[in-house]
Amino acid sequence: MTFGAEARDFCGSADDFGPLDKEQIKAIRKGLKVMCRECQMGVAAAQLALSDAGLAGKTEPERAGICFGSDYMISLPDEFTEGIRQCLDEGGQFERLRWPTDGLPRMSPLWLLKYLPNMPASHLAIYNDLRGPSNSITLREASAGAVIAEAFQTIVRDQADAMVVGCTGTRLHPLKTIHATQQEELATCNGDPTRACRPFDRGRCGMVLGEGAGAVVLEELVMAQRRGATIYGEVLGGSTSSAVGARLVARRGRAMRNATSAVLGSAGVAPESIGFVHAHGLSTRRCDAEEAWAIGEVFGGRALPVPVVAAKSYFGNLGAGGGMVEFIASVLALHHGRLFRTLNYETPDPDCPLAVVTEAGREPGESFVSLGVTPQGQASAALVRRYSG
Repeated sequence: MTFGAEARDFCGSADDFGPLDKEQIKAIRKGLKVMCRECQMGVAAAQLALSDAGLAGKTEPERAGICFGSDYMISLPDEFTEGIRQCLDEGGQFERLRWPTDGLPRMSPLWLLKYLPNMPASHLAIYNDLRGPSNSITLREASAGAVIAEAFQTIVRDQADAMVVGCTGTRLHPLKTIHATQQEELATCNGDPTRACRPFDRGRCGMVLGEGAGAVVLEELVMAQRRGATIYGEVLGGSTSSAVGARLVARRGRAMRNATSAVLGSAGVAPESIGFVHAHGLSTRRCDAEEAWAIGEVFGGRALPVPVVAAKSYFGNLGAGGGMVEFIASVLALHHGRLFRTLNYETPDPDCPLAVVTEAGREPGESFVSLGVTPQGQASAALVRRYSG
């Protein structure tokens, strides 16, 4: 791997979790010992979202829930070092039959709690007394649209008034990096790392691995209005789709097309009214071409091409966390009326006939669709429109 996008400003201390009361600070400092880095980032992002929403004390605990997404979580090799050392013979070879008696007892009894993908939701429920519906989704890069869809439907079904919705992920974990190197197309272009991620550009040479987390608070509209909350946008729906071909080969384009068509159809929104699409924009040759086909299938009949942005050009592929960070970026663009540009898009690719936004400050329109897809062909989409009051 030539390039990586590490979240260096996140240190995993209580200071990273935003404004907290004394009891929360005490609980989080204690809980950090049983959180892996992904979990820490996810909980921190959600605590910041809760602080921004000012939800504390404004809703019944039983009416506030959580829906959180993540990648598959893997233990760090260091967790096993001491146990393995106890199982080496005189020649330094590992004797597996000694593991149950000599190795396993050297493992921390709380080791597994650090790597369970439902732990971000569990910690958040405890720290904030959220007793409503709780769900954890492990759909990798498609997690954001999936958790938004689930939280949206939970509120529509009147099972909750508010939901903390977030995703966390990393592709920089030692073992995950090995998996990516073996199975996916990584950017290997020499030169400036800030130019390595080039969504839809003809000269793209692969994705940049990164890490990160994002979270929002979804709330029933009347309740948010009644308590004077800052409303950044109005979620109209979310959807998911999965498509594979022969020998389980992913059909990412078809999955993204299906998810996009489904969310527009369920909300009763025409493709012509969408202000922009926040693409998955992975920056690999195949995935970008498949996504461009999917966007063309849904929006190709418009009088004017739909504007397309891809925030991965700024920070790479954050795994499950990427879709939520991209969703937040799009909501803020809609809220402030200024669309951001896609970095490093210089030479159009005939395989990606899209209207990629290359200038900052463009009017974002009244709504957007955000897309995500996994290497296995699982896709999701979320639809948001500008809040007009």
